[in-house]
Amino acid sequence: MLVQLFVRLLTRLSYRLGLRGSRWKNPKGPCFENRVITRNGLPNIIRIGDDHPPWRDLYHLLMTMPWSGFFAVTFLLYVFGNGVFALFYLVDSGGIANAQPHSFWDAFFFSVQTMASLGYGAMHPTSFYTNMVVAVEALAGLLGLATITGRVFARVSRPTARVLFTDVATISMYNGIPTLMFRIRNLRRNQILEGQILLSLLLKEVSPEGQEMFRFHNLRLLRSQTPIFALTWTVMHPIDRTSPLYGLSRTDLDRMNGEAIATMTGLDETFSQTIHARHSYLPSEIFWNHRFVDIFSTRPDGRRIVNYQNFNDISPVELTERLPEQLAS
Repeated sequence: MLVQLFVRLLTRLSYRLGLRGSRWKNPKGPCFENRVITRNGLPNIIRIGDDHPPWRDLYHLLMTMPWSGFFAVTFLLYVFGNGVFALFYLVDSGGIANAQPHSFWDAFFFSVQTMASLGYGAMHPTSFYTNMVVAVEALAGLLGLATITGRVFARVSRPTARVLFTDVATISMYNGIPTLMFRIRNLRRNQILEGQILLSLLLKEVSPEGQEMFRFHNLRLLRSQTPIFALTWTVMHPIDRTSPLYGLSRTDLDRMNGEAIATMTGLDETFSQTIHARHSYLPSEIFWNHRFVDIFSTRPDGRRIVNYQNFNDISPVELTERLPEQLAS
């Protein structure tokens, strides 16, 4: 019964941490229900009928959950393990010296001392049965400590991307062609080598037979890779006749549940390992007839300046450069 209760607690914790669907906590704002990829690059999908709960793959669960969830699960495992061994100690009520007979808490704290190899004080095992349980728990504590220590080291040493995407995207004229633009920034002071970015458009389409289906369309970029990504990168997609956005209006994008999904990969020069970053833009986050404010300037001595305070700033274009409501030539 205790095992079933622990499994229920662990499953409920996984739901609260967002490990089973769209309840990942978003540090940049609320999690929109109609977004497939959240603003911080996590899937926003509710799974129904999933017969593989996350606690069955404990290693992956401990590696992917937030740090708060990791420490919470570790604490629950620690309390649950000591509670189980305390019940075994209670079978022999006189097996622990100086412990109150049938006292669960004395048995629990005796288990804590055994599992952590703290060294016994007033309480110590006195019977053969208790010594056997102590031997088993000592082995379990050794394996558990090694496992948790390894997971902490793996989480700390795992390279992660610190790439910031602009909060919004824009559509304005560039070289005479309507162009979808957004910016990304490397938050670290190192370099990302061989950076590549893929931009896709997710649309809900209806076949002639009336079947609805979500389809991904690749959006061609003016520059999809860079040898060194250290400062900022403006990603641009020309909306010409070959673009899936050609001929669509803002109303069409809303009706088709359009979502632009960007995926950035590169090689972190510090760890020499591949890192990933994702972001998505809804139609309401794409500003037509706007462009990003220039963040580069030059000092009188010739040194270049990057003003990250204006990283998300946009400004409307002049009336002569305004686009029609429908992207067609």
